[in-house]
Parts: sequence; C-alpha cells; structure tokens
Amino acid sequence: MMTFLAKMTIKEGCEDEFVELAKKLTDAVHANEPETLAYEFYKLRDEERGYAVYEKFSSEEAEQAHQNTPHFLEIAPALIECIDGTYVRTYLDSLD
Repeated sequence: MMTFLAKMTIKEGCEDEFVELAKKLTDAVHANEPETLAYEFYKLRDEERGYAVYEKFSSEEAEQAHQNTPHFLEIAPALIECIDGTYVRTYLDSLD
C-alpha cells in the first residue's frame, strides 16, 4: 500500500484552470485505474491558493503505473504548470 497527501500552492489567477484540470484527472483516474484506491483533490481551507491531493494506491507499482497512464500524461503537465513552486508529499502509514 502507498498513501500520501501532496500539498501545493497554485499560481495567482490559475485557480479556475487548476480546479478544472484536477476534476478532469480525478474522473479519468476513477474510471480507469482500479489499483488507485483513492484519488481526490481538496482546497485547503486555511491557505490562500492552497490545494492538496490525497492518493492511495494498492502498491508502489500502481502509483508508477498511474503516472504513465495516457490521461495522466495528457493532463498532468498543464496541472503542474499551475503550481507556484513545487508540491510537498507527506506519506501516510496505516496504524495496523
């Protein structure tokens, strides 16, 4: 299992484009990636232009496969272009 939360800040003026792309990517992931167990973007309530994506994969290989899907390769470059700087991943481990 591989689970993480990636936090990012979006460039000023790019929020609408980012949200549209994030929704498009989320829909494609849900429709095409059975080994992606969770994939959701969120607006961070207390951070101006702050967003996060929660991702959970059945394995590290599933996460790598996700990054090589046609929909990811099509949408991700424009999504990443909206990010101001970089993103920070926080890995999450089950208590069990």
